[in-house]
Amino acid sequence: MANEPRIDEATGVETVGHEWDGIEELNNPLPRWWLWTFYACIAFALGYVVLYPALPGLTGATPGTLGWTSRGALAADLKAAEASKAAVRAQIAAIPVEQLAADPKLLRVAIEGGRAAFKVNCVQCHGAGAAGSKGYPNLNDDDWLWGGDIATIHQTLQHGIRYPGDDQTRQSQMPAFGRDGILTPAQVQDVVSHVRVISGEDKANGSAQRGAAIFAANCAVCHGANGEGNRLVGAPRLSDAIWLYGGDRASLTETVTNAHAGVMPAWSQRLDPVTVKMLAAYVHSLGGGEAAAPVAPAEAPAQPATATK
Repeated sequence: MANEPRIDEATGVETVGHEWDGIEELNNPLPRWWLWTFYACIAFALGYVVLYPALPGLTGATPGTLGWTSRGALAADLKAAEASKAAVRAQIAAIPVEQLAADPKLLRVAIEGGRAAFKVNCVQCHGAGAAGSKGYPNLNDDDWLWGGDIATIHQTLQHGIRYPGDDQTRQSQMPAFGRDGILTPAQVQDVVSHVRVISGEDKANGSAQRGAAIFAANCAVCHGANGEGNRLVGAPRLSDAIWLYGGDRASLTETVTNAHAGVMPAWSQRLDPVTVKMLAAYVHSLGGGEAAAPVAPAEAPAQPATATK
């Protein structure tokens, strides 16, 4: 209920002229500290509008007298971060990838840099934990198509797998034995039975015995007589229980019938050389990385005979 303002007898303060259920509100002034805080906020807001981008327009915000932008600040921060890493990146660039392990501190830096690059470029296929999925290899185990030492991993990352436009890309191709009529459906099943036996998935049986002869005639040239694989041609080992496309009968039947030809980018065409090297260090560190194969010492050149008297 609205009433005329009046002076409250008990306090001597004017009321605001409103009453709720007999209760009236006194028109006390706001505390001085609150007023000064309010005025300070207004002054700060006016200063901010003048100094920084603030008021929206049709094509953008007012620029502000300082010329500051969030994009510019980000670019400056990124430039500063790159400058702070320039020295260590130069060290990584200067050392052959297979010699990184000789400098543990530099190797740790390379691994962490590779971890960051992996999260941006590789998790889409290999997963956040590098465990892979069907058609995308698990990078944590010790099953490698072309080799698991750091130099070989680096080579694979640089040039990719079956990547068009890179003459040094990794190449391997398995015939589509069923689709192209090389084997009959019954023979495909016998080969699948043999593979499941040598991989420990099934016990020996008649189908596998028939498949052994077919395997020897068609598959052993790449996969080896006992399914041990061949890294020279990127042929996977078949005598373990690690599968890229699945080891159940249906998956193996699909693989033998139609074959697969997965592709990985040649990262040297997308990333700088130091980042590729750091990626190699990270992948090598995941658990399945192998030591470099020992290099046979070169034979000493024959010494010319010395004439004696």
